[in-house]
Amino acid sequence: MGLFTFRGGTQVPHSKDLTEKKPIVDCPPPEAVFLSMRQHIGAPATVVVQPGEEVRKGQVIGQAGGFVSAHIHSSVSGTVKKIHNMKIMGVDTTVVEITNDGQETWHEDVKRIGDASSLTSEEVRKGLANSGIVGMGGAGFPLHVKLSPPPEKKIDTFIINGAECEPYLTTDHRLMLEASEEILEGARLVMRALEVESCYIAVEDNKPDAIDALKNAVGADTSIQVVSVRTKYPQGAEKQLINAITKREVPSGGLPMDVGCVVSNIGTVKAVGDYFERGIPLIERICTVTGSGVNEPINMKIKVGTRLEHLVASAGGLSEDAVKVIMGGPMMGISVDSLDIPSTKTTGGLLILNEKDANIAETTPCMRCGRCSDVCPVYLQPAYISFYTLQGNLARAELFHPLDCIECGSCSFICPAKRPLVHSIRVAKRQILETRKKS
Repeated sequence: MGLFTFRGGTQVPHSKDLTEKKPIVDCPPPEAVFLSMRQHIGAPATVVVQPGEEVRKGQVIGQAGGFVSAHIHSSVSGTVKKIHNMKIMGVDTTVVEITNDGQETWHEDVKRIGDASSLTSEEVRKGLANSGIVGMGGAGFPLHVKLSPPPEKKIDTFIINGAECEPYLTTDHRLMLEASEEILEGARLVMRALEVESCYIAVEDNKPDAIDALKNAVGADTSIQVVSVRTKYPQGAEKQLINAITKREVPSGGLPMDVGCVVSNIGTVKAVGDYFERGIPLIERICTVTGSGVNEPINMKIKVGTRLEHLVASAGGLSEDAVKVIMGGPMMGISVDSLDIPSTKTTGGLLILNEKDANIAETTPCMRCGRCSDVCPVYLQPAYISFYTLQGNLARAELFHPLDCIECGSCSFICPAKRPLVHSIRVAKRQILETRKKS
């Protein structure tokens, strides 16, 4: 069908060679897991277990706190050691600490539900509400909510995001190679939930082996098409992916459902297949641990709630010159100041950099070159938003629509003056939203 792309964006270093050829391996089981009640967008889950209680793998330990929320399940069998507060990524959250007994004893509720041919759309949606599945590409939006659009929002297209444009990370690439059949199981279930007959699996053209694997798995099924998208950052952003494939443009402040589309990450879709076909809720995921600051870069299946320290140790430990840890990739990831925090459902990558790679170039005055506007995938003028934000003129900054920014970091990457563009835009967004809440 040709090569799909969108306006804007930029070329970023690939940096995936450390792990793209390495098969997924099981992470050694941790002695304990630390399960946050805030692993998703929306209301935090409510703890439903007590210290000293015996729990089994797949058991609900956190009940969804509302419609826009998600259950939290135990990723191990063992004993609830304690329930306490922990600051994770700057947010205070309740954490259930469970000591792992090493037995991997499954809870009695973990059992096959059915496949797409045997379930109605309503049955799939209800099942997803119990699965704990959220967007695993980083957003963490509860999937059952995304698949329950209001009646006036007619969905006709489902897009599976296999672009994986973030440098270094190879989680989705390995999944497409090693679990293509399971991905298709999940795809058909999501299509049934949405009652759509058109599905696209979008993969960047620098992953021809993944494209071939998926096409072989799809076979003669004409309702699912594997399409190549141009290797360009941020090709995996959902609004840009929709535009690239359908030529529809999500309006400012709008959602994909406003143009008849739903987009989900490869890992999310596989998790749907795992839940319905095998009864397994979202308690494990694939994570890439990589970078110049780790001794043995690796793709691992990890238990949700595993401390970052354990993940790094399983990847051969830190190199002597390691100085920076990023949860996620270099473009949209967030730096962390400690390895003593747990992974969550959205932890698809852990990037550790040495001093050379983590070095931040000196910032110089803006050259008015306009490159940031050229690469912005949502047609903003990042330099102006940044300038007025740094000047403290929030009203003026708001005129340039900072809330439309997807925080992809393309502007900061391309800026020859190394201005803190995306950082200051994040500040503007936060201040604008805080001001609106108060008014």
